[in-house]
Amino acid sequence: MAGRIRQSDVDEVKARTNIADIVGEHVSLKSAGVGSLKGLCPFHDERSPSFHVRPQLGYYHCFGCGESGDVYTFLQRMDHVTFAEAVERLAGRIGYELHYEDGGPATDHGNRARLLAANQAAWEFFVERLSSPEAEPGRRFLGERGFDAEAARHFGVGFAPKSWDALTNHLKGRGFSTEELAAAGLVSQGDRGVYDRFRGRLIWPIRDVTGQTVGFGARRLLDDDQGPKYLNTPETAIYHKAQVLYGLDLAKRDIAKTRRVVLVEGYTDVMACHLAGVTTAIATSGTSFGVDHIKVLRRVLGDDSGVGEVVFTFDGDAAGQQAAMRAFAEEQRFAAQTYVAVAPDGLDPCDLRLARGDAAVRALVETKTPMFEFVLRHTLSRYDLETVEGRVSALRAAAPVVAEIRDPALRPGYTRELARMLGMELAEVTRAVRAAPGGGRAGGGDRGRGAPGGNGGERSNEGASGRPGGPGSQRGEPGVSSASGAPGFPGAGDGSEADAATRPFSIADLPNDPSTRLERDALQAMLQYPDAVGDDLLRHAVDSRFGNANLAVVRDGIASVLASPDAAVRVDRVVAEVPAPFAGIVRQLAVAPVPQRSEAELAAYVSGVVSALVDRELLRQKSELLGRLQRTDRNDTATYASLQRALVELEAERRALRGD
Repeated sequence: MAGRIRQSDVDEVKARTNIADIVGEHVSLKSAGVGSLKGLCPFHDERSPSFHVRPQLGYYHCFGCGESGDVYTFLQRMDHVTFAEAVERLAGRIGYELHYEDGGPATDHGNRARLLAANQAAWEFFVERLSSPEAEPGRRFLGERGFDAEAARHFGVGFAPKSWDALTNHLKGRGFSTEELAAAGLVSQGDRGVYDRFRGRLIWPIRDVTGQTVGFGARRLLDDDQGPKYLNTPETAIYHKAQVLYGLDLAKRDIAKTRRVVLVEGYTDVMACHLAGVTTAIATSGTSFGVDHIKVLRRVLGDDSGVGEVVFTFDGDAAGQQAAMRAFAEEQRFAAQTYVAVAPDGLDPCDLRLARGDAAVRALVETKTPMFEFVLRHTLSRYDLETVEGRVSALRAAAPVVAEIRDPALRPGYTRELARMLGMELAEVTRAVRAAPGGGRAGGGDRGRGAPGGNGGERSNEGASGRPGGPGSQRGEPGVSSASGAPGFPGAGDGSEADAATRPFSIADLPNDPSTRLERDALQAMLQYPDAVGDDLLRHAVDSRFGNANLAVVRDGIASVLASPDAAVRVDRVVAEVPAPFAGIVRQLAVAPVPQRSEAELAAYVSGVVSALVDRELLRQKSELLGRLQRTDRNDTATYASLQRALVELEAERRALRGD
């Protein structure tokens, strides 16, 4: 067992790592002001982005669920690794050699790291074997589907030899134990002991969103293989089929850029789409598309504005129709618009590319049908519309579909379309839609997503208690407070969050009076841009009295750091100084966006807002001196003159502060 990683190495790796790069592998981030990024929180389900990242400081905070921390915390929470594993992973990413307090190298990086290493070694073994003579059936399978050696390399396709223990022996030779191979799902247990799980099959690596191999999908090739057509890695500590999407590591950047994702049904369909130019295609691995997949996709898609597209492709057969209806059952979880694409003659994307070329695959996606239209047609197809009874039954079945359309601008149009399909009077169909489950709600069934320009199904600015959701802003989206021009801060965000009585404390809960806003804004500037504020102004600011007790604790933490031999103000040092219950407030202030300003204006803003805090304190002192002066007997000339001199000096300090 290796010793403890040296603290200097921990700090160096953190300093060399851009937290935005790490978070960006899981979350689609966009600008939230100078030096601030935001996206959908990966730790809870939300519709409006409450998750903020401040790369310059190396911190993140979610104003919805309260999660916060640095890049190590993020990896620990996202990937369920230990602190040491998080440090080692980031060190490996930047090529930094770690040192340990016992002087030795790391020999045990934890169970998860070993499972990942075993999968990586197995993938390298499979890729190498694809070029062997016995892999001819695999190469022929690929070639018959239009995939050459370069395509196989790009997607990491490999071959598992038809051997009882070829992979097992190879990995044992690399230092992996039988227990580790079993835990990684690479071997199975039989009457004669352990044996390779994948034998005589074409292999696709299944990677997580960061590109790490967590499992495999294997396609049957040989006639004497009595196993299933596709065999996947079983559930392991690192492979959860309900959360993994094949091809997402390759598609994530284009998905975030184009705000479109294309769902296909198999590994070869993903390959065919990408090679045809549809580089946002992904597929599930060994399971149907479900809720956990949607959560992963929404974060990558940046699914909060309703402008994105999710395109489902299905075979034209009965199984494909059923898959489309299952997808429709979860459609409401997306803010993006959803569509269905079914190829001519029921061909899947791989067969379509073979039969009609790359352009046909691209056209398949572009000629998509809105999900609601597809579902309506599928629903009506089950009834005989030539009879009165059939039309009435079809209306009863289809009316709830229209009633559940969340965009109120679309619902009337689909009501008219349904009336046209049925050949019935619009008024009769409208009554049926309104009477259907969901149709009688105010606004007509707006569950989740609203029309463009609406509130997207979020809470209003008034909570159950009637108090505002945050200073000058609707919760879940930063705004600008009218009095100070300072930003409002995102809070609970949407109906999936806990209410105000149970959710974590947020700086959005601070009073919205100008004095508290000034204290909050000044602390943000001091924590986020201490160099721009300057040491002298910082020291004056921490001597200021605060009206808000919570913010006063943060001020005292900064003052404590300034009083130390190393007076550099850093968020982690302030967090270490304040009592534990106040650490979250420090982190929130450190990541909350300052008003939307250019870099050129930033220095003037941060010095200005801290100067305003100091000026307020000087004004308070002036008021106290004036009061003492009024109460002083003029015959006490020495005291009277001393107070007058103090007032003159104080006023001179105020003028200098303002630059007069």
